[in-house]
Order: sequence, then structure tokens, then C-alpha cells
Amino acid sequence: MKHLHAAPGTGDGTRPLRRKTGSGWKNIYAPLAGIAASVLLILGFAQHPAAALASLFTDTFTSAYYFGNMLNTAAFFMIAGTGAALAIQGGNMNLGGEGQVYIGGFAGCTVLNALHAPAPLVFCAALVLACASGAAMALVSALLRELRGARVLLTSFLVSAAAIPLIDGLITSSRHSADTNMLALPYIAQQYRLPQILPPSPLSPSIFLAVAICIAAWHVLYRTAAGRRIRLWGAAPQFARYCGYPAAENTCGTAAASGALHALTGFLAVCGTFYTCHKGFYTNMGWNALNVALIAASDPLAVIPTSVMLAWIFTSASRVSLTQGFSFDIAGIVQGVILFSIAVPAAARTLAAQTQKDREAAR
Repeated sequence: MKHLHAAPGTGDGTRPLRRKTGSGWKNIYAPLAGIAASVLLILGFAQHPAAALASLFTDTFTSAYYFGNMLNTAAFFMIAGTGAALAIQGGNMNLGGEGQVYIGGFAGCTVLNALHAPAPLVFCAALVLACASGAAMALVSALLRELRGARVLLTSFLVSAAAIPLIDGLITSSRHSADTNMLALPYIAQQYRLPQILPPSPLSPSIFLAVAICIAAWHVLYRTAAGRRIRLWGAAPQFARYCGYPAAENTCGTAAASGALHALTGFLAVCGTFYTCHKGFYTNMGWNALNVALIAASDPLAVIPTSVMLAWIFTSASRVSLTQGFSFDIAGIVQGVILFSIAVPAAARTLAAQTQKDREAAR
């Protein structure tokens, strides 16, 4: 039996996992399906199809508001998408992104409104508590995985589904929510709001933070021993267990990081876009982040262009819906088409693999 020699600087006795060439944008057909769906809807329902098609592909880049809004949306997708990618790289899938985004925004907004101290101290406290709340929510699923063998994919969704109405209730019961018709917390003070860098759009410096997070996550995953262990758990869990790598450390670590990044997305949305935590602001953020991660094959560097692409599709589709008098929102349909385009082939591959295993077991 050949021995595995340690790579220089790894110290863990295994060869480093190499990136597969062209591994990024594994599901590139999904956004293409979304574009095709947009075109078909425009041709079928737009008042002026030719003008609407031209608007779909060009107008987002000619308007400061829509271009900034596209980049702002892309920043959210990058941060939350990197969180989803980390969970997948570690061998689990986090479906609780919606609730984690929501609790991050709620916790951050609550602290910013409640504490009276120097602004930098309050902002840092809100940021830490927001990320910690998302990490704690994700850790519930990780602990259930280690203690009861429950699948993170299922429990993360259930925990999120239970948390969302609870947060809605906390917003409604807030003593200051009457000023916002019991739909939102009070607006945060001006000193806590991120500056706009492309007025009148909500684009803030969070776009630079988002790119930095993607690059940092890529470096950890592909240039450190800890990242190699994470990817080994995702690619070959039995071999990772054979190597003696602790399963609990991987499950809890990747889950906490994933939850914290989703919560950070919610916090930045509150501080840079909405300036309050209102019911439903998180809608589709978690699912779109999962779309980004799956399209990018969980590669944090590929998350950057994938986020920009999806943000452009959704922003352009929403603009066309508004300007062409649609009675429905194209963007919501396009989001469904993209998720469906990813989920169906993945389910088919899983079913085929399970069928093959059953046949081999029956022999």
C-alpha cells in the first residue's frame, strides 16, 4: 500500500486536494435559463416587446440608480453566497439562510436602537451580536447533526421556518413599532447608516467588503490546511474520518461560519439599504445565495461574477416589470426558474446514484 506523504507546510499527512480545472460555474445553464424565461415573458406579455428586450439588456447599465442597486444586490449575494458555499464545501447544505439573514438584521437593528454609547462601540457591538445570532441559529442544526444524526439540510430549514414568525412577533410587540404600523423596528440613527457611494442608489462600501470576504474564503479553502480538511469532509467524508479529522469540528465550524455570513448580510442590509428591520426584508436572500453557491460550484472566487450576473438578471427583470406595465413581477418567476433548473438535474443525479447503489447491493 502506498503511503501518503505530507505536502510542504500542511503537516496533516495528506496530499493537498487540487482544484478541478473549470470547476467554477458548474450550473451556468441555470442563469441562462433565467434569461430565456425573461425573454419569453417579455415577448408574451410586454406592451412593447422590442423596447422591453432592449431595456432588459442595456438600461440597467445606463442608470446610476439601477446600476448601483444591481451592485448592492450583488454584494448581498456574495456574502451570503460565500456562507452557503462554505457549508457545501464542508459536506452540508444550509437551507436556513432566510432566517439567518433575518435574525442578523433584527439583532443588529435592536442593538443600534437600544444602546447609548459612542457610535463606533455601538456599531461594533451590533455587528458582533448580529453575526453571533446567525452563527447560533446555524449551530442548532450542527449540534442536531452530531448528537442525533439529523441532516443539516432538513433541520436548518426547519429552524429558520420556526424563527421567522418568532422574529415577526418580536417586531410587532416592540413598544416602538406602532410608529411603523407594527411592521418594522424604528429607523436607526444617521450615524449608523453606511454612506452611499453612487447616489441615488443604495450602493455602499459593503461591495468592497463582499469582494474581500470572497477572496479570503477562497484563500482559506484552497491555501490552508484547515481548508483542505473542510474540502475533504465535503468530497470524501469516509476518508476524512479515516484520517482522524474530527467530524464535530468540521460540522460546527462550517455551520457557524455560514450562519454568521448570512447574518452579516442582514446586518449590512439594515445599515446600508433599509435603515430598519422590517418584516420580509430577507425574502429570497437566502435562496438566491444558495443559487449563487450552486452555480459557482461552491468556489468563493466564482461567487463574485455569479453574484453580479444574477443581480443583473433580477434587477433588469424588475425594471422591465415596472416600466412595461406587467401585472406580475418577472423577477420572482425568473428566481423560480433558476432554482428549478438547478434542483431538478441535481435530484436526477442523486436518484440515479441511489439507484446504482441499490443495484450493486442487490447483486
